[in-house]
Amino acid sequence: MATATNAKTTSTKAAEVKKPTTEAPLTEKATSAAHEAVDALSGKAAAAESSVRKGASSSAQTLSEKQLIAQQKLGEYSSKTRALAAENPLATAGIAFAAGMLFTALLRRK
Repeated sequence: MATATNAKTTSTKAAEVKKPTTEAPLTEKATSAAHEAVDALSGKAAAAESSVRKGASSSAQTLSEKQLIAQQKLGEYSSKTRALAAENPLATAGIAFAAGMLFTALLRRK
């Protein structure tokens, strides 16, 4: 009887040992597929990040250029306005008075 029990135990152990080995290829395939998917996603994410960084850099450079142009135009128009005010002080005072009256009239209506 002891021999029959040992034979059953041995065959059960052999079945348990065989069972993980039959699942191992499936696990390996799943692991390999997951690694490949992560690697592909990583490559796409790196390309997207690079594209976003280039776009942000380009936008920052364009914004800086536009800001410089705006500052130059502001200086230009400011100097032209000062020159016009210096040449025509009476007209400048009349425009300022009219603007003040219009502003006051708009504030009183509300």
